[in-house]
Amino acid sequence: MMPLLLANTNMMWYAPPLIAAISLVYAATHHERMTPILIHAARLAVMISGFMLLIMAVLAAISWQL
Repeated sequence: MMPLLLANTNMMWYAPPLIAAISLVYAATHHERMTPILIHAARLAVMISGFMLLIMAVLAAISWQL
């Protein structure tokens, strides 16, 4: 039953935790204090999300034209 349940999981649910983790680790390698880390991580998370949405829109447009 469990493998069948996991097979129906939408892969986009993995994006927010991955984006948050990547943003925090990347920001922490560039700053030492907590406030700049959080600001940089938030800005990077927005950039990554925007890039992913842009790529998704391009792929949706391509598939819609076919």
